[in-house]
Amino acid sequence: PGVKAKQLVVEFGTDTLKIGIKGEPLMIDGKLHAKIKPDDCMWTLVDNKNIQINFEKFDNMKWWTCVVQGDAGINTKKIVPENSKLSDLDGETRMTVEKMMYDQRQKALGKPTSDQEKQHDLLEKFK
Repeated sequence: PGVKAKQLVVEFGTDTLKIGIKGEPLMIDGKLHAKIKPDDCMWTLVDNKNIQINFEKFDNMKWWTCVVQGDAGINTKKIVPENSKLSDLDGETRMTVEKMMYDQRQKALGKPTSDQEKQHDLLEKFK
């Protein structure tokens, strides 16, 4: 409590995180659960006592069981995401979700996914 942002050390590596107060031992110095995009990450000091960190994951499709390796993990299978409507999503995200849903249905029916169909069509054109 009472610390100012300029007194802090916050460093993002591709797979590391360092947080501390300048001149003191680091509070966090560890390897992250998975890779991030350091240039797209940011941090904010909230109420001069809490550091809020926003990571941009390299792979947004995977849930992390912990932030720093060695920390207590959580069971991500118990997390129930909010229901959302496809119409609430932006165009690009909606297309990605619809493609994933289509591919899931196709796999369940034992049929080719959209990528496999595309590959088949290209081979047919080549013939």
